[in-house]
Amino acid sequence: MSLNPVRPWRNIYRRNSRRIMVGNVPIGDGAPIAVQTMTNTLTTDVAATVAQVQAAAEAGADIVRISVPDEASSRALKQIVAESPVPIVADIHFHYRRGIEAAEAGAACLRINPGNIGNEQRVKDVIQAARDHNCSIRIGVNAGSLEKHLLEKYGEPCPDAMVESGLEHIRILQDNNFHNFKISVKASDVFMSAAAYQQLAEATDAPIHLGITEAGGLVSGTIKSAIGLGNLLWMGIGDTIRVSLSADPVQEVKVGFEILKSLGLRHRGVNIISCPSCARQGFDVIKTVEKLENRLEHIKTPMSLSIIGCVVNGPGEALMTDVGFTGGGAGSGMVYLAGKQSHKLDNEAMVDHIVEQVEKRASEIEAAKVVAEAAE
Repeated sequence: MSLNPVRPWRNIYRRNSRRIMVGNVPIGDGAPIAVQTMTNTLTTDVAATVAQVQAAAEAGADIVRISVPDEASSRALKQIVAESPVPIVADIHFHYRRGIEAAEAGAACLRINPGNIGNEQRVKDVIQAARDHNCSIRIGVNAGSLEKHLLEKYGEPCPDAMVESGLEHIRILQDNNFHNFKISVKASDVFMSAAAYQQLAEATDAPIHLGITEAGGLVSGTIKSAIGLGNLLWMGIGDTIRVSLSADPVQEVKVGFEILKSLGLRHRGVNIISCPSCARQGFDVIKTVEKLENRLEHIKTPMSLSIIGCVVNGPGEALMTDVGFTGGGAGSGMVYLAGKQSHKLDNEAMVDHIVEQVEKRASEIEAAKVVAEAAE
């Protein structure tokens, strides 16, 4: 929140990792934690895929991943990359040649799965294509597709097996003098993922991509991801994230940003602080917040808004937000601006007036940034 002072007990000390680039997006070494998503359209449907990439980018996605399952998709990828506003990661499984083709098509990163990409020579061929086309690589280990020899060794998917898989492929990349890579060790089980990521973080300085794979639908997947990713991020682990939901990719981006915003790791758009509502509420909090979330989606400036139904906590919350409204009963409430009481407002005019105040405050913040940058 823009008005909150920095407090030591809110600091997260991020793990030291080396810097790589995914297109023009820096990953690791203190760079902002990148938010990713993945398209679910047919890659060969260029128009639909580009539209989904653009929608994700508008929602704030820094990077978008696209599946490349066949040669036709490789051909389509070149046009998609040309029209994309953000770097594209090519998702490669089973067919190593798709990785080579994706690099040639302009992908910024190749995601390869150690469990199904093939033997070491095939990995070497993908590495050479990545080097030739200035493309980074993500080693993407999944609990559900571990190599046969590791399943035989450990008996079942487990953190040790996942980390061993990842480190084996780090060795292959490094033996071939390729260091422009990041790594993930995903599972659908929160405990397995967290344990694997903690072990991995101590074993390598490579940037880490976080995810709880196949997390579920919008509600259940959001909760599972918030628990798993939130705890790892709180520990300082993670340089880029993807929230895997059975939902629109735009929702994945929104949830990803909300997780980062809740930990103070990224700030984008309006952070709405609102009460759950109760019998004391002076207006319909739930409907009001729903309307405001929709009306304020266009605001990209980091700022805070408190919407509280009564005077128990309302004034205190409003002191810490850019704009606030506290219900007072008798059909009206109090508007707070920059943490101070400003004026009373009828409940009926609340939504339009708050949107106006938020837009005004966002303009003020952006203008102040311009002045500050000019002074540097």
